[in-house]
Amino acid sequence: MKILMVCLGNICRSPLAEGILKTKIEEKSLDWRVDSAGTGSWHIGELPDHRSIAVARKYSIDITYQRARQFSANDLDTFDLIFAMDAQNFQDILRFAKKEEHKNKVQLILNLVYPNGNRSVPDPYWDDDGFEDVFQMLDEACEQIIKQYLV
Repeated sequence: MKILMVCLGNICRSPLAEGILKTKIEEKSLDWRVDSAGTGSWHIGELPDHRSIAVARKYSIDITYQRARQFSANDLDTFDLIFAMDAQNFQDILRFAKKEEHKNKVQLILNLVYPNGNRSVPDPYWDDDGFEDVFQMLDEACEQIIKQYLV
């Protein structure tokens, strides 16, 4: 299983989701691959935001090896599942999808927790206090990924 987490800049939400899910799959010894990307290009090559690093570290998750990259159309072929953090990123990803099979790979990550709720993970970039809440949302969603896709 190959899973991609996508947000806007690939420095706040998607690196956390990648780190959380990697930790969970390592604990279960699953042969899954997890990556993350951003729909925007502003932060290519950068570390995750220091606040994402700090909240991940609080839960013994190291995301300092990650570097931001931009989502590309090739990701639709490479990955089995693509989780968007919010509605805008969901729409941006779907613009690359030329085949129905590609469209079917893309979903909002919080729909795993709130089916058909179409809720977005808020972007904590402008709110120092938002990172803990985002971590908790993503932790719950990643737990659902394990439960729903573990076969």
